[in-house]
Amino acid sequence: MKIYSPTGNIGEPQKSLASPASVLNGKAIGILDNTKPNANILLQRLALRLHERTGVNIGITETKNAALAAPDQVLGRLTKEVQIALTGSAD
Repeated sequence: MKIYSPTGNIGEPQKSLASPASVLNGKAIGILDNTKPNANILLQRLALRLHERTGVNIGITETKNAALAAPDQVLGRLTKEVQIALTGSAD
């Protein structure tokens, strides 16, 4: 009988993050609500706190189905109207 260890070598996950905005004042935040429970509440409150602390403008809110990629028209609108997008609520 051979017993194999479930642990093994793991490579570093690739990271591809956007560069942080140096100053938020004068920028516009967009919200991409993925319709998960309470996602919109969480993202709206986060945007409001950022507005209060930094003066960032709260722009548009778009909604998408959590099971599908955001449609091109939604991403295109966010790209044109805001500099920062908030999303990423999970279960």
